[in-house]
Amino acid sequence: MERAMNQESRVLFTDKEEEFLNLLIRVGTRKAVAQLLVFLAKKPKATSLEIERGTDLRQPEVSIAIKYLAGQGWIKSKDIPSEKKGRPMKKYSLAVPFRNIITAIEKAKKNDVNTKLALVGKMRTYI
Repeated sequence: MERAMNQESRVLFTDKEEEFLNLLIRVGTRKAVAQLLVFLAKKPKATSLEIERGTDLRQPEVSIAIKYLAGQGWIKSKDIPSEKKGRPMKKYSLAVPFRNIITAIEKAKKNDVNTKLALVGKMRTYI
């Protein structure tokens, strides 16, 4: 499915990718992070500008999502020398296989559920 978000950018997620994106969001992944993950699953290496255009996220949203993914150890960057003066650009790619990311999300959700169930059990002792 292809849809125009504005004149400059296009989100090119297929129906299957949209469904995957929605599943990530439904399990609690922030939307920008989910979009970035789905985008990098499709395009293994991308600059932040390519990510912005391919996900219709603004630069600050891309930066926040990249910072979160880097903190999880799920994304890596490589400097690309600039032909002009200024900051070098970076290319981003997944640092681990996507299956490992899903496993980490699953583990975190299980831990969260177990913690909440333990709290409910503790509440029962007060009654």
